[in-house]
Amino acid sequence: MNLESANQLKKVRTQNGVVSRRAKLYSLAPIKDMVKRQWIEPSDAIDVLEKRTLDFLGIDDVAHEPQFWLHAARKPTPYHKITSAQRAWLFRAKSLARTIPAKKFKQARLEEGLEQLRTLLPSAQEVRHIAHILGEVGVRFLVIEPLPKTQIDGVCFWDDGQPVVALSFRYDRIDWFWFTLMHELGHVKNEDGLKYEGEIDTDLVGQNAFPTDKKPEVEQKADKFSSEYLIPSAKMEDWMGRIGPLYSKQKIRGFALRNQMHPGIVVGQLQRRGIISYAQNREMLEKVRQVVTSSALTDGWGHIISANP
Repeated sequence: MNLESANQLKKVRTQNGVVSRRAKLYSLAPIKDMVKRQWIEPSDAIDVLEKRTLDFLGIDDVAHEPQFWLHAARKPTPYHKITSAQRAWLFRAKSLARTIPAKKFKQARLEEGLEQLRTLLPSAQEVRHIAHILGEVGVRFLVIEPLPKTQIDGVCFWDDGQPVVALSFRYDRIDWFWFTLMHELGHVKNEDGLKYEGEIDTDLVGQNAFPTDKKPEVEQKADKFSSEYLIPSAKMEDWMGRIGPLYSKQKIRGFALRNQMHPGIVVGQLQRRGIISYAQNREMLEKVRQVVTSSALTDGWGHIISANP
């Protein structure tokens, strides 16, 4: 009876230990979502699952805090806090980005690339060239479907001196795509995150967008770079002063045609400024995700990449 009692007690302690380890592991990362997306392989053995998760996060103990950014962490701010799901998305981006071929990055090449990208603005179909153009100037570009409730739009980070831009396509709209892409390229241009900790970008576009003037200075600069690149404020304000407050579809298309850009970009800028509501002219916000992902490394929406790319 004493032996049986000891065995039962040992089983209970073992089970409690497994439950405790599993709880710690699931608080560290969104395990279920990562397994579902095939970022890690599933296992009923806690030792195996723990090892795979730790390898994914680049740490050797569940008690350690995963460090995505190589530089010293700054004091957290409401804009800066990163959830475990957002962090997992970042680590997935870093892992996949290392498989993308790209030329050595130079600022001069980036300027050339930005001029090439400008020629793509009028047509939704032309965005298929973006991954190639960015690779030629030394920027690794990829698309990763966001995990649930992460609200991620994109990120720019540096890996061994090479810039990486990862987008989530949280919204499949041409205005979201171009504003987010140019926001991240603004970070590349300013070398944000190269010498200090970077930021992950959330709520860049839409009704819940974080106001530019409430953001850190580096984010304000990236927002302004994106807006000015797409439609210089002087042109936008001159046009609004002449034809506002009635922004008909015909006038929007005419302005877009004269300035060699897709009309959805104009609609997006009007919405962002609060000039028109987010319910107006939605038919102009053409979908481009399938076009972009046809030529860019993509993880999600049916694009399956093994757990060990």
